Amino acid sequence: MEEKSVFVEYFGDYPLIRVLDFLILGRDMDYSMTEICKNSGVGWTAFSEIWPSLIKKRIVIFTRKIGNAKLFRLDTKNPWVKELIKMDKVITKIETEKILSKEDVMA
Repeated sequence: MEEKSVFVEYFGDYPLIRVLDFLILGRDMDYSMTEICKNSGVGWTAFSEIWPSLIKKRIVIFTRKIGNAKLFRLDTKNPWVKELIKMDKVITKIETEKILSKEDVMA
């Protein structure tokens, strides 16, 4: 069984959350829609329902085209996305500190 990220644990294991989690982790890269769908573990039907909203709200932006594949990445200039990235960092830090403090108690 695949371990869930802290982001998914906090916000729930939903297709949108999994897609956002994948895009946050790989925010410096661009991906095709198929890659995003596959790597986030979301079925194509669910993905195709949420994708238009991600484009419309500029959460993801088109970066380039390679052959027939259009590539996209997280729009890190979007203020909402910036806050989402900050939140991911905060909850990751909190959970890491919890784990480290448990290890200190056990040592």
